[in-house]
Amino acid sequence: MSEDKFYEKSIKSDTIYDGKILKLRVDTVELENKKYSKREIVDHQKGVGIIAFDDEGKLWMVKQYRKAIDKVTLEIPAGLVESNELPIETAKRELQEEIGYFPENISYLFDMYASPGFTNDKLSFFIANDLVKSELEQDEDENVMAFSYSIDDLYNMIENGELTDAKSIIAVLYAKKIINERD
Repeated sequence: MSEDKFYEKSIKSDTIYDGKILKLRVDTVELENKKYSKREIVDHQKGVGIIAFDDEGKLWMVKQYRKAIDKVTLEIPAGLVESNELPIETAKRELQEEIGYFPENISYLFDMYASPGFTNDKLSFFIANDLVKSELEQDEDENVMAFSYSIDDLYNMIENGELTDAKSIIAVLYAKKIINERD
């Protein structure tokens, strides 16, 4: 079956909101059967997430309040790619801002789309090791605290519903796979 059958041609696009990190637009699309439909789309600034191991093999995580869900969450270090910044540079900067360490060894792993049904929110994952103390000031609108956890503790947090952030769940499962392959 050809992928052309699934393609939706954009006929019109209306911007509803244009903010600091996202834009909301409504696209009118033509379907394969020549009918029309509306698609509400959130254009989101590209981001990074970092699987950062400390020198004991524990994973660095940050706690922060998330207004959208009105809760404090436990997440991997992450952040938005600034204009004219490469994602790997963002990952290095975010580690310095959020956990106070610079990675001597960092490499790209993979990309993921958070929820492609309504947003193009794309996150590039990196793995970081050989961390050296090097702090940068947190963003003025950011308040995070850093902690390191064993992979088994984090995996248990996923199983019992304490760790609910999707990118962090993916990161913990990937980190667990890496650790299991080393053993």
